[in-house]
Amino acid sequence: MLELYQFELSHYCEKIRLILDYKGLPYRKIEVTPGMGQLDLYRMSGQRQVPVLKDGPEIIADSTEIAEYLDKKYPDRPIIPHDPKQRGLCLLIEQWADESIGLNARKCMIGALGHDPAFRQAFLPSSTPDLLKTVLSSVPNELFSVLELGVGLTPDALKSATAAIKRDLASLCFILMEQPYLVTDHPTLADFAVAGLSMYVKFPTGAYLDVPSGLKGKGVPGIADVGIFEPFFDWRDRLYTEFRKTTGSSSGGSSSPTSIQID
Repeated sequence: MLELYQFELSHYCEKIRLILDYKGLPYRKIEVTPGMGQLDLYRMSGQRQVPVLKDGPEIIADSTEIAEYLDKKYPDRPIIPHDPKQRGLCLLIEQWADESIGLNARKCMIGALGHDPAFRQAFLPSSTPDLLKTVLSSVPNELFSVLELGVGLTPDALKSATAAIKRDLASLCFILMEQPYLVTDHPTLADFAVAGLSMYVKFPTGAYLDVPSGLKGKGVPGIADVGIFEPFFDWRDRLYTEFRKTTGSSSGGSSSPTSIQID
């Protein structure tokens, strides 16, 4: 069985999980513990970042490389078109999603964590004691602003990322007004990249991810709850409903991840 070394909350990993489910490929999720687990991952793959796919003796790192590998090795339900124009457009959108939506969505999520106590609370498991929830809610936003600066997220950088995400989502809404998918009449790598990498802006509703229940359907205030972007999130919801496997499904794609064990 395929093994996906991942972080459950990684939107680049979600891009690959969507592709694996679409292709109907059984796989096992192996959660990489930040720190020591990443050192183990380095010994196996030569780098510390997730996702990494293990297919027998084959080790593939990077979400784009994994997607291309899967399409060549498992050609049923192709995700990269053969038509030259469609192929080029698909790959361009995927690269744009990686570099614009992926990076800016992360910044927006970090910013929302720092400025919205309710969003911070949503990340806590339902079993979290009420006292701890109250303490987290009472942490001054200024403290999180210091942490944001520590990772290079200045107010100007957050403002720029937010504006970029809004432009991206508006553009996607226009593209999807008169067609079911971004490139062809069936999903491609472009669709799965955009859908997976938008996870931080608004987490999908439903039992797709092993995350706190309060986080499902929640997102960045001022983006996830803005009506003008509803067409995009409605489209993404349909994509999930049709192709993403839920927890406990027979494909094995969405079961709870096991801890990392690298030989």
